[in-house]
Amino acid sequence: MPAIDRLLTCAEAAEVLGTFKTSGERFPRRLIAERRIRFVRVGRHVRIPESALRELIELGTVEPVTVTITTRRRAA
Repeated sequence: MPAIDRLLTCAEAAEVLGTFKTSGERFPRRLIAERRIRFVRVGRHVRIPESALRELIELGTVEPVTVTITTRRRAA
């Protein structure tokens, strides 16, 4: 039997994403409205699975680019 994922409120999701202080619940609600994140309806309530937040963060993660610095030699 698969483990049941913890369901978060929009406020809890905003707290996990670090957006609660700036935009409150608006950011997770916008993600839901635009269908950019998985969510579950529980009656009239909307909940976001923890795994959906992990997927969103993983998909949005940008790896650093390693830059190789080459020096040019001056012609004598």
